[in-house]
Amino acid sequence: MNASSRPANVRGEDRLTVLTVVDRPMTAGAETVATRIALGLDGNRFQSILCSTRPSSPEVVAAVRAGGVEVLELNRRSRLDVWRWQPLSRLLRSGRIDVVHAHKFASNLWGALLVPRSPLPLLLAHEHTWSYEGMLRRVVDRELIGRRARAIVAVSPTDRMRMIELEGIPASKIVFIPNGIPDRPAGDRARARRELGLTPADAVVGTVCSLRPQKELDTALRALSKLAPHRPNLRFVVVGDGPERGRLERLADELGVPTVFLGQRPNDEVPDLVAAMDVLVLSSRFEGMPLAVLEWMAAGKAIAASRVGGIPSMVEHEQEALLVPPRDYVAFAEAIGRLLDDPAERGRLGDAARRRQQAEFRFEHTLDLLEGLYERLYAEATGGNGTLTRS
Repeated sequence: MNASSRPANVRGEDRLTVLTVVDRPMTAGAETVATRIALGLDGNRFQSILCSTRPSSPEVVAAVRAGGVEVLELNRRSRLDVWRWQPLSRLLRSGRIDVVHAHKFASNLWGALLVPRSPLPLLLAHEHTWSYEGMLRRVVDRELIGRRARAIVAVSPTDRMRMIELEGIPASKIVFIPNGIPDRPAGDRARARRELGLTPADAVVGTVCSLRPQKELDTALRALSKLAPHRPNLRFVVVGDGPERGRLERLADELGVPTVFLGQRPNDEVPDLVAAMDVLVLSSRFEGMPLAVLEWMAAGKAIAASRVGGIPSMVEHEQEALLVPPRDYVAFAEAIGRLLDDPAERGRLGDAARRRQQAEFRFEHTLDLLEGLYERLYAEATGGNGTLTRS
């Protein structure tokens, strides 16, 4: 959109002010997407403000501010800290904000509750996925968030379909925008293996994920327990942390799977760790469009993943990855074993995955789609001429 066709805001300024609302910046996949968007907006077209609703890393907050983005910290510590929403409520009623872009259910909900019942600021809700199993949540999504939001972003075609069919949200309100990732340097495989105490002969299976029930790491461990007795050089490397870690460590010991739990690692170390792995596994029971898989694709790695959520729209079975029914550890064992046994197949799938990521899932593409959506929704809300209209 060129300068002459861009909507000016109702204050007569050339830039739209976009407020991104997220719980903790740069802590997991959805939070990382939200923070990258806030930092990446075209400064000639948008002024960017980030609201961090939960206590966040001072280093991350400082980095966001250094990137030219204003930060509002609410420091909510529990659901009962309702009074801490007051600074956000005041900001929303100040007239400064044109677009509120909320991420994940809690921010979507509070955005729907706090955004004034007027055309501006308009609310854009961003759903990064959930299980779609709770009736109350479906009702809230449909009757509150779905009614108050000008549009809802779905990160996968499957999520969009579920919002329509299971939640009853009008299809016209739901926009599919895929996740994308910025380019990252190639990892140093040899260095990472040395630091992990791995030999060139070791067969390394790995994952990068939060250790919570959604990720179903039990399935990966049980699959590897079928392979380990026949592969003395098999190693499983887990990057990430979470509430399931203690239980998973005990399960790995019980199953006899040689596993290294590395915990949460700095972002700049992850490419090296991924490069050290031969096969990457994601055994989740549900997903949206996981950044981890996009990063593995970009690294040209062989992937075995659950056939759930948006994953089949990212990689096609036998073309860019091997896809397996969720919770089927026997099928996962077969897929992982096949990849470990066939270096040429690993290379073929990894090369195809890298090409597809570069063609379809780059961060610049995601940002372009969102910037265009902000401007389109704002133009619709104001009638394209500064006159406010109701949705």
